[in-house]
Amino acid sequence: MALELPILHGERLTLRPLTEAHLDRLVEVMWHPSVRRWWGTVASPEALREDLRHDGTAFAIEVDGEAVGWLGVVEEDEPDYRHVALDIGLGPTHQDRGLGSEALRTVIRWLIDEHGHHRFTIDPAVANARAIRAYAAVGFREVGVLRRYERGPDGTWEDGLLMDLLAEELR
Repeated sequence: MALELPILHGERLTLRPLTEAHLDRLVEVMWHPSVRRWWGTVASPEALREDLRHDGTAFAIEVDGEAVGWLGVVEEDEPDYRHVALDIGLGPTHQDRGLGSEALRTVIRWLIDEHGHHRFTIDPAVANARAIRAYAAVGFREVGVLRRYERGPDGTWEDGLLMDLLAEELR
């Protein structure tokens, strides 16, 4: 069962449950070459639109009322393996401002406080240094390299970095 997502407010941003109304803008944001580079082999804007829908468990990241990014949430609710996997993308004009870290902190606090989650994972490409720095700023730690983890836009297999965060490590 998918999480029912509320509207969450950070200091500078709002996380709003993704709706069809967000998709045109988010496809534009996420199709930018500097963002799309990290999204595997998405073949077209239409395919990206389907990926962003994320089975109803995604937020639009809004700054000043404008959708500037996307945050996906996958909850594993099996009691013996309970955790949340996260994924995030921000448009190039909103990178390097701490907004990705703020969005992650906001959703993680909600998942801890309202759903009792204790562990979170995220899996950037090893080559995505900007993302890795942002995740480390939140408290994520490197677990290990997932070799040939994801096919890149050019069709070659790229390594991923598995990172995790325990609730008490949130910064």
